[in-house]
Amino acid sequence: MELESFELVMLRRPANPPEYDDVESARIQAEHLAYLSGLRASGHVVTNGPVIEPADESLRGLVFFRTGSLDEARRLAEQDPAVRAGRLVADVMTWWCPPGTMAAPGRTITLPD
Repeated sequence: MELESFELVMLRRPANPPEYDDVESARIQAEHLAYLSGLRASGHVVTNGPVIEPADESLRGLVFFRTGSLDEARRLAEQDPAVRAGRLVADVMTWWCPPGTMAAPGRTITLPD
């Protein structure tokens, strides 16, 4: 069986994250989103996004890297401004899927402003 390999990062909220005021929280979130957008543009990230209604409430988001290295994916994940600020922690692992299946479109949703 042939499979494609990706590095999956599960972003989790730590048990006791640092407290930030609303302005600082908004800044960190904006930098987090911009950082991931840059990683997508560079080709290091295939896709990413938040997790809605997870069974484990600490789980906040998923990032699918295409670096070829767990160490490199971990290094990039740890440079995320939200991880550096202590708002998120990154669990890094290898994920396999049938070739080409990451390209199939999902269901489109529109988020409120």
